[in-house]
Amino acid sequence: MNKPAYRNATSLLRLSSVLILLFFLGRPTPASAATYELFARTNLMAWCIVPFDAKKRGPEERAAMMEKLGFRHFAYDYRADHIPTFDAEIAACKKHGVSLDAWWFPSVMNDEARLILDVLKRNNVKAQLWVTGGGSPTKTPEEQRARIETEAKRIRAIAVAAAPIGCKVALYNHGSWFGEPENQIQIIEHLKKEGITNVGIVYNQHHGHEHLDRFAALLQQMKPYLLVLNLNGMTQNGDKTGKKILRLGHGDLDLGLLKLIRDSGWHGRIGILNHTDEDAEARLLDNLEGLDWLLPQLDGKAAGPRPQPRG
Repeated sequence: MNKPAYRNATSLLRLSSVLILLFFLGRPTPASAATYELFARTNLMAWCIVPFDAKKRGPEERAAMMEKLGFRHFAYDYRADHIPTFDAEIAACKKHGVSLDAWWFPSVMNDEARLILDVLKRNNVKAQLWVTGGGSPTKTPEEQRARIETEAKRIRAIAVAAAPIGCKVALYNHGSWFGEPENQIQIIEHLKKEGITNVGIVYNQHHGHEHLDRFAALLQQMKPYLLVLNLNGMTQNGDKTGKKILRLGHGDLDLGLLKLIRDSGWHGRIGILNHTDEDAEARLLDNLEGLDWLLPQLDGKAAGPRPQPRG
């Protein structure tokens, strides 16, 4: 190749490299990487706001309320009288820019469970299915192994039905044997050995008062499986002293627990509760303001006076 031609080829190569570099530098970072913050409004999920609402909002009113408060994620806790409005609930959420990310689900694959899966499939909604259970403590290793196998079989039926439509199953701690995270992890690991991989955990602080002394260790154990963590104002023995469900910022353990969650490096959705017979909007606002009051304190900053509850 003669020198002028070589110089032209080299120049073109350099120019192409610069243009390619500028192209990639100018591309926007994916939203999930650029905007994710654990306690940001965009990562918060409204929970226990359907049957636990003094105003008994319908789908449209509820979705509008969540949009107003800045929620972009919603976990749906229905009762029998809400079944006729399943499709309307999804439509209202889509209209108001709220993602229906989780659905309170029957404990076994029955007709109601199949109805919900049909609704999710028809509306192309890939929600987590929150499933609970019970059981008294096991007394021997043999009894524990048998319980794990029995519960894995129950959860397997739901997980297999959910997988074709892109849904996950989340084991929900609601007390009893099934509510212990160590048992949930054993169930999940048992299922993984059978090739079932769409099962995780949703952890509720208001059902975890007995876990407080070992929460830091539990969080590390749950971390690979944890999909959602629902916050609550927490105080020692609150479930035994009439303080099972408190507003965020009104539990003396709240700040320390938030630090543990933040410093764990876990990424997932954060649930904000109503779970009272109060106006769901007012209670959600109380908890949002409590969270906003706590967050600066995570970094040692002054937060001003504690927010006062509504009502």
